[in-house]
Amino acid sequence: MRNILSRDNREVLEQFAWSNVLLAFDYDGTLAPIVSSPARAAMRATTRALLERLTRFYPCIVISGRARRDVMKWVRGTGVLEVLGNHGVEPWQAQGLFLDAVSGWRPVLAKHLGHLKGVEIEDKRYSLAIHYRRSRQKKNARTAILRAVALLGEVRIIGGVQVINILPAGAPHKGMALERERIRLTCDTAVYIGDDETDEDVFTLDRPGRLLTIRVGAKRVSRAAYCIRDQRQIDEFLEAMLVIRRNRRGARGARA
Repeated sequence: MRNILSRDNREVLEQFAWSNVLLAFDYDGTLAPIVSSPARAAMRATTRALLERLTRFYPCIVISGRARRDVMKWVRGTGVLEVLGNHGVEPWQAQGLFLDAVSGWRPVLAKHLGHLKGVEIEDKRYSLAIHYRRSRQKKNARTAILRAVALLGEVRIIGGVQVINILPAGAPHKGMALERERIRLTCDTAVYIGDDETDEDVFTLDRPGRLLTIRVGAKRVSRAAYCIRDQRQIDEFLEAMLVIRRNRRGARGARA
């Protein structure tokens, strides 16, 4: 997988940065480091400062598996135009149909998983996330979780970093959310950067020349076209986008 920040790929990044582009980011593992407790998932101060500057040059959004309200408290004041939560369900598709489905899942899962130490069920209203990061027997915990989820009937399962996400079948996904926002904000192109399986719904979109997909961390099975080395390199990516747009404006001013 090619690093988008390498000198060889600079032209690709410039072409998108100079277009009428929407910048879209996952949150956990992308804008913010992965942490043991979701309640402590703040961006580094350097990342936040760069994002605040970036939103003055580009329309920026965040698409997260978290509930929308959770992400908004972390990005409030940065200039991000929209936060889409629950893998794209919020805010537009937050319908009663999804609420009813998800509310019926929790007691079933609690009955079958409540005895497992280190396993936590996170209720995000329109989806559930079952975390097993704190389990000392992660393989067994994952197996038990999947068995319990099988009792729920037709659902959509999305893996993650020591988490299993459960969504209603037919619920919108991150790829659909990105396209909806790109059209709403009248952008011609989009750049999306994410870090795990939940972002593959964007990475698999077939938008040649109109969508630049970037994964945090190289992975052979990912459908992302490019990568950055790790989460800490997000600051270098944000800085590169700032420099390209500033240089573009400077060049235009010099020609005028």
